[in-house]
Amino acid sequence: MSKNLKLIAAVAEAQSTPSDNKPARKGSVEERMYHEIYDAIMEHRLPPRTKLTEHSLCEIYATARHTVRKVLSRLAADGMVDLEPNRGAFIASPSTDEAHDMFELRQMLERAVLEKLASLPNVRTVIAPLRKMVESERQAFLTHARPRWIRLSAEFHTALAELSGNALLVTMMRRLVSRTTLMIASVESPGHNACSFDEHDDILDALEQGDAALAQSRMAHHLGACADRVQPDEPGNFDLRSVLGRST
Repeated sequence: MSKNLKLIAAVAEAQSTPSDNKPARKGSVEERMYHEIYDAIMEHRLPPRTKLTEHSLCEIYATARHTVRKVLSRLAADGMVDLEPNRGAFIASPSTDEAHDMFELRQMLERAVLEKLASLPNVRTVIAPLRKMVESERQAFLTHARPRWIRLSAEFHTALAELSGNALLVTMMRRLVSRTTLMIASVESPGHNACSFDEHDDILDALEQGDAALAQSRMAHHLGACADRVQPDEPGNFDLRSVLGRST
């Protein structure tokens, strides 16, 4: 089995595991912990290989261990955290080889999504919500709302997959997008910071024209630029209290 097929199987298996967890209440400790950790990872305030110890998180959020475990399971399903037997939970730190495989797999999957969407007779109507998302992405960047900008930049790709109507594809894309987004350097080179929403708009322009080849070419360029900005591994020794639970 090729590396990419193995990765597809691993992603599908990780995401198809049933969960007994009920959705957390909005505003609950579980939701706050999840979003604070998620944002801290995406903003690179929690570096790769940082250990998320259950005891520390229980103290920071004044909550029970079972709540912490629910949050860590959700983050693991998102590809943000790696759960290692007998060692605990760590901020994901994919290897260079895994990064290459994930971006290669994204190229394949997103190419297929674009081909399907470009063939739709009502594609302009179908992708209209994505136009609004890209505008929100642009405004978040211009108003220096970095967590929202990063999230919207990533969600654009998941939203494209959702339009395909393939639930398994969406599940796989969500994990791949999260895991690759956290690897992109937090300090990007000049001229790259604002690229995401411009390139997303260019992809939508090609879809509106029904030009699958052009949309695929623009997506390939976009993902290639993202892959070029993957950050190197960082040390994992980090104080969780310096970042999390500040709003308590």
